[in-house]
Amino acid sequence: MLQIQGLTKRYGRHTVVDNLSFDCHAGEVLGFLGPNGAGKSTTMKMVTGFVAPSGGTANICGHDIQQDTLAAQRCIGYLPEGAPSYAEMTPAQFLGFIADVRGLTGTQRRSRLDRVIELLHLAPVLNQTIDTLSKGFKRRVGLAQAILHDPQVLVLDEPTDGLDPNQKHEVRELIRSMSEEKLIVISTHILEEVEAVCTRAIIIADGRILVDDTPEQLAAQGNGDLDAVFRRVTQGNGAAEPESET
Repeated sequence: MLQIQGLTKRYGRHTVVDNLSFDCHAGEVLGFLGPNGAGKSTTMKMVTGFVAPSGGTANICGHDIQQDTLAAQRCIGYLPEGAPSYAEMTPAQFLGFIADVRGLTGTQRRSRLDRVIELLHLAPVLNQTIDTLSKGFKRRVGLAQAILHDPQVLVLDEPTDGLDPNQKHEVRELIRSMSEEKLIVISTHILEEVEAVCTRAIIIADGRILVDDTPEQLAAQGNGDLDAVFRRVTQGNGAAEPESET
């Protein structure tokens, strides 16, 4: 479902993502880990077609993200870092706008809107403007737009950021429930999240892959302490300069 080949991003002389290559398949929940500035968000932006790579490419469900961008993006649900939206809209208006952009019509449109509103418990805030919502509800609105069109590939950048423990549990249960038929890629710095929902973990630093294994195998290397393994494998491969598009 996702094939990344030699993906590279440079800003001037600074290489943010350095020749990444890996494949992912349906049924996988991939945790994409790394210290701040490691290249995680830039990789997600290239995979989803929002930043052009300096080299290499990504193929989503048979569609090259550079050569067949719209077809590739139709297969993707994307929750960017910070869950950007239109602050002056209500969740109802914003999700209706996304449904239109995604080409949902008729009974399918109503069914999918009802479904995501129920799954993300958005009914109490549907008619508030987004700028008045808590960080947690803004995150839930962002996740709702990502899954609205029932995509085959989900790319989630810090999906539980800003959520309270109960909300985190609900989102993780939602990810588990969707994972059998989809590929889900989670960019996160929360190791607990990787242990809770991921079937595979890739750790990067300085834009390069350091580790590609299951969370269980990684934890076993640290006597059950995944955090200790993360610190060890990234030590000496410290975070790069902050990711920038300037």
